[in-house]
Amino acid sequence: MLKTVAKSFVVALSVVFASVVWAEEIVIKFSHVVAENTPKGQGAELFKKLVDERLAGKVKVEVFPNAQLFGDKDELLALLKNDVQLIAPALSKFEKYTKVLQIYDLPFLFDNMAAVDCFQQTPEGQAMLKSMESKGILGLAYWHNDMKQLSGPKPLKTPADAAGLKFRIMSSDVLQSQFEAVKANPQKLAFSEVYMALQTGTVDGQENSWSNIFSQKFYEVQPYIMESNHGLLDYMVVTNAKFWNGLPPDIRDELQKAMAEATAEANKIAAEKSAHDKQAIIDSGKTQVLELTPEEKAAWREVMKPVWDKFSGEIGADNIAAAAACNKS
Repeated sequence: MLKTVAKSFVVALSVVFASVVWAEEIVIKFSHVVAENTPKGQGAELFKKLVDERLAGKVKVEVFPNAQLFGDKDELLALLKNDVQLIAPALSKFEKYTKVLQIYDLPFLFDNMAAVDCFQQTPEGQAMLKSMESKGILGLAYWHNDMKQLSGPKPLKTPADAAGLKFRIMSSDVLQSQFEAVKANPQKLAFSEVYMALQTGTVDGQENSWSNIFSQKFYEVQPYIMESNHGLLDYMVVTNAKFWNGLPPDIRDELQKAMAEATAEANKIAAEKSAHDKQAIIDSGKTQVLELTPEEKAAWREVMKPVWDKFSGEIGADNIAAAAACNKS
């Protein structure tokens, strides 16, 4: 009897303590490195708007775009220290914490964004959201940008055209191997440094989505852009696992609902913005946009396909097979 009473007292005390801890307004800092008018930037603002509407006085979301708070190199460490509670890095940035997410960097794995959507909803894709939880990072959602295009100082119609050129890449062993496969020289460089590097010739080319190429004005310093659709630029919205799991359940549930709605809208915006920004780049007349023929794309795919085998052991052959199967669905 005494044990039962004592246990009940402890439970009641825990509830009281939790309510005291979260009595003040919870502040969630959402930091990202791209412009506010990008799909990611708009998704972050929509999440803030939904939380402001539904959890006013309980939760306050502060959004910091354009690396105002933390940049590429330090945002994950800041998250682990709980100096920021939400970030949305490109999937390439998680290589240090899990190898399975390298799947999204494999060249020519996905034919289009429909295949990406398909895979991310599979058990394999959903499991990857929790692949870093033991290390303090919890994935909440996948946010789209779009397929990646290749730009450079000359037309890149064949793999041989890329040989010897320096291409900026995110910090990713897969992307490094991708360019090494065509005998190019990959250069790992922070996103905020890319425009200047292209302008000064520190690097010759880069790979990115239409919205990033447009918003960062890369097209102004790149004579040619190939519509290659060779890779994927997606993000994972992640949070500090201890912070998130320690939130009151009712607050966490509302935040999850807001995130789901923001995700759906952000991904819709990404598709619309990609088409708009591609046309804006063409209309600018400052660069030439060239499309790879099916035969040219097949040649690029053949040269880069060995990268799949190289990383199959780390990513998991079953994961790669599940992703590839989505091209046929």
